[in-house]
Amino acid sequence: MDDFTRRLKTALLGHPEGSLAFLGNFEVEERWARGEHTLPRLSADGGAAVVNHMDEFALLLASGDDHVVLKAAPDGDYLAYLDGLGIDLPTVHVVADSDPRRTVTADALEDPALIARLRDLAADGVRLTAHGVSDVEESLSQRTGMPLAAPDAVTCKAVNSKVYSRRAADELGLRQPAGWTCETVDELRRAFAEARPLVAAGHKVVVKEAFGVSGKGIAVLESDRRMDRLAGMVAKAVDRSGQPRVAFVVEEWVAKRSDLNYQFTVGRDGDVRFDFVKELHTEGGVHKGHRMPARLSAAQVAELTDTAHRLGRKLAADGYFGVVGVDAMVDPDDGLYPVVEINARNNMSTYQARVQDRFVGAGRIALARHYPVRLTRALPFAEVRGLLDGLLLDRAGGTGLLVNNFATVNAGHRAGTAFDGRLYGLLVASSDDEIAAVDNEITARLEATGHER
Repeated sequence: MDDFTRRLKTALLGHPEGSLAFLGNFEVEERWARGEHTLPRLSADGGAAVVNHMDEFALLLASGDDHVVLKAAPDGDYLAYLDGLGIDLPTVHVVADSDPRRTVTADALEDPALIARLRDLAADGVRLTAHGVSDVEESLSQRTGMPLAAPDAVTCKAVNSKVYSRRAADELGLRQPAGWTCETVDELRRAFAEARPLVAAGHKVVVKEAFGVSGKGIAVLESDRRMDRLAGMVAKAVDRSGQPRVAFVVEEWVAKRSDLNYQFTVGRDGDVRFDFVKELHTEGGVHKGHRMPARLSAAQVAELTDTAHRLGRKLAADGYFGVVGVDAMVDPDDGLYPVVEINARNNMSTYQARVQDRFVGAGRIALARHYPVRLTRALPFAEVRGLLDGLLLDRAGGTGLLVNNFATVNAGHRAGTAFDGRLYGLLVASSDDEIAAVDNEITARLEATGHER
């Protein structure tokens, strides 16, 4: 039943039978952005502990003959819950000293005993795979002698730049919003000059960092004064650094009916396989998760599939292989913007693929989402299971919430202080109304016990 994982191994290794060691180094873009010029940030990100504990998602991507390196040992009752669903789990290796500010890869590099274990696995033919590959993952590969089942970090960074995304779509003649790529201050100023008529006409225009992620690294250009100020700040930063190259995209913010995310895999041999497309689910303008399958026509799916194959061939020619996620949009007239951004790495949807194969069959739909929780103490899974009794998925073909990451619930726990966490899962049912009913009941129970914010 591990269809996606076997397909992934075929892409990464050239065959479906090998063993992989998984690293969930989420927001690897932060590493790729080192040394790059950035836009002014209003505040520092305070959610690093939760983001870094998203590494536990890899548990449900790996199969029983694989390995996963984690920042913390999974809750035993949570593992029993997954086992009860019939999911064969990988061998887990836990770092000795988990720093909430570090990715799991950085933690692993500080653990000599773990490095020795990974060296032994490498001798048995295990390969290393990561959410995305940066110089840190390359360092772990070198220290352990475990080859990366991925392109090198330079290639991975290059194809994940928003500048690359826009230029690739231009090269392939794909529809995009009006926009410009900028790799010098002069190009940035020219892009702002060309965007001024759009801003004057009331259109929303944004500037985006090449490696911005999760809504960071983006600024709205709502006036000439704002554009002049941002250009001046970037120019001063360039002068101070002596690094003349910048990497920004300036783009019109166009009207849309819905957002999409689709995924394909590129094999070592250049073979491209379209995996799926999902629809972003929003309520009151707030993003709540991904609906699968997406509500698209056959013609729209065909267009995305064709786009995936064209992009995949381009990426393969540029030295990339592995998972690719692409953000896309449906305009108000049901036309597509098939490429908003290329993410040539694992995506949130990637970690849902294996359980999606098993639990979201024909005639079923699912909503991947998370529930914010505000806690004053660590919350064990057994307590959550009791709290949500009757609402958790207990079998294929059933209805309920499949929890696919529990580490993020308690990631921010510090004795004596309140903290924020997230409960991630897939709501599975036979209709949107059923999903809404389960979703509302879960929210109500969490609120009633004070666990939901």
